[in-house]
Order: sequence, then structure tokens, then C-alpha cells
Amino acid sequence: MRIKDVTNYLESLVPLSSSESYDNCGLIVGNEEDEIQKVLISLDCIESTIDEAIEKECNLIIAHHPIIFEGLKKLNGNNYVERTVIKAIKNDISIYAIHTNLDNYQFGVNREIGERLGLSDLKVLNPKKNVLSKLVCYSPAVNSELVLDAMLNAGAGKIGNYSNCSFKIRGVGTFLPGEDANPYTGEIGELSIEHEDRLEVLVSNHNISSVVSAMKNMHPYEEVAHELIPISNLNKNEGSGMVGTLASPIELNEFLEKLKKTFNCGVVRHTKSTGKLIKKVAFCGGSGSFLLNNAKIIGADIFITGDFKYHDFFDAEDEIVIADIGHFESEQYTSMLLERILMKKFTKFAVLITEINTNPINYF
Repeated sequence: MRIKDVTNYLESLVPLSSSESYDNCGLIVGNEEDEIQKVLISLDCIESTIDEAIEKECNLIIAHHPIIFEGLKKLNGNNYVERTVIKAIKNDISIYAIHTNLDNYQFGVNREIGERLGLSDLKVLNPKKNVLSKLVCYSPAVNSELVLDAMLNAGAGKIGNYSNCSFKIRGVGTFLPGEDANPYTGEIGELSIEHEDRLEVLVSNHNISSVVSAMKNMHPYEEVAHELIPISNLNKNEGSGMVGTLASPIELNEFLEKLKKTFNCGVVRHTKSTGKLIKKVAFCGGSGSFLLNNAKIIGADIFITGDFKYHDFFDAEDEIVIADIGHFESEQYTSMLLERILMKKFTKFAVLITEINTNPINYF
């Protein structure tokens, strides 16, 4: 097994193109052709993480947070980032980051939070737009079901909680094969008139290549007439934050106790009660204060995240409760999520979760 076998699998589920523009996901240090010995999973990759990987003979570290977030101009060991990278290179340890793409993944960081809180009806809080396209192709009527099935099986046709979504119109197509053509039907130099179906499906932009390839492989024509049309619709399956509901509404203090217990919080920083019970819960792993208005618009009773600044707490305006449980605390279960993802696919090497608590914040 090589590093690329693991990274390609992760990216088939959680594409790099789903990352935010400011992020730095993917293979940060190392060669994708290297053989894997063991994998170490951690929220952060710092010097002590490299030491642990050396001790446990792991030559691939998969971290949620990228060790190199902005460009490095020097590698002199003057800070923890430089020292971590130098130590990884010296010991032939590769570092892979799966950050905001895993945050935006519908079965990623935020779903893990929602499930641990026992929430149901989980939905993306802030769906992304401009990440979908409409694929249109034209197929002989007798072949259209096979072509459509190929596109759907490659991942097209997903709208929210629905799959196999498509549209078909029967019509008439014409073509005139040139001298060098190899037509499926008709004769060279003669106009052909064929009963064809126009097939339409939605495709996530990161999946366009696979779907188009599947369409062409199944299509009988030598030249496949097709169109890719960018659309600005929201993709309900991709985006930041999530919202879900409790089975029964509960008092704020009872819910805060549940938060502290679930996420092992040293403290929960929160705004005052709005006087309402907690039923609809919005949340975002990591730093999610930018989603507060989204949570208010959908009528959430509480919004949970980390890294709220002092003045941002005023933005609750008695409409919603803000609960800051800490950045590390909100994402601490990400390592277990990644372990489950890898263990379902790979059994030929060990997948270990770090034993080091990398949280730089302590509570007294």
C-alpha cells in the first residue's frame, strides 16, 4: 500500500476542491509513492506528534489542521511550524491535512458533533453555492437508460436527501458522418436521423470528471454531444455548520450540562437564557462565529462553536444562546471519525489515534 492509495480514497469522499480558498489541505510533506508502514491520526501535527509517529513507526500522519497554513519562506527551525516540518522530513514522515473539506463534508466533523449530541434531522447550516453543474447529454433512445444509469452510479443526480434524480426528453437528432468517422448508426456521407433522449442530471463540480467519463464509456456514439452548465443553486449536501433537533425540548442549564459532559469542556462560555427551551440546535466545529446569523435565521435556540470573541457575544441580541465550548473541544472527535473512515477500507496497515492532547489551552 502506498500513501496515494489512502489519500486518493479520502479525496474520493472528501475532495480537496471542497476546501475553502484560504486553506491548505492535501499532502503537505512527503511523497505519495512511499509505502505505508502505519498511520497516525491527530487533530494537530506538532513536534510531539512527529515524536509519537517515530516511536510508533508511523510514516504517515493524517491531521485535521494543516501544519503549514501560510507560505513558509525559510526552514531554519525558528518556530514550531518549521521545526515540525524539518523533523518530519528528516525522519521520512509524510503529513496529510484534511481540514475545511472535512468540515464541509456532510458526513464529516459537524455530523460527528450532531450525532454525539443525539440530534436528529441533521442538515447543513450554510450550504455552498456555485459548486454544482448540470450535465446534459444526448443518447440514442434504445441506449439512454444504460447511459443514465452510468452517470447516476458515478455520483450524479443527488439533490438533498434524494438520489437518482434526472430528467429525460425524447426528440430527434441529426448527424452527417465525415470520411474519417466510424458511426454507430448510419452511413458515411449520408444524413442520419435518430430518435434520441436528452438526459439531464445535477453533478457536484468535484465529481464532473468521473461522471463524464462514465457517460462516455457507456455511450455508443463515437462523439458524444454533451453540455456542462454551471448553476448557482445551493448544494444542501455540502457546506459549513449543521443544525439538528433534540427529541424533546430541555432547559438551557440541562443542555449546557450535556455539552460539558459530551465534549469534556473545562468551561462553556455562553450568553444568557432567552427564556425558551432548547430544541433546535445549530453548531459548527472549530471557529464558527461567522455562522451566527445563519443560526438565527433558521430559528435555532442555541448556537455552539468555538473561538467566539467578546464583542461577538453581543450579537446574540437575546434571540439565541451562544455557547462557546472551545476550538479543540468541538473537534476532538475528528480523529475517531477519520479512524472509522479508514478502517472500513484498509486492513493491511495499522491506523492509530494519537495519545497526545494537543490542545494548547488549559483551564485552572
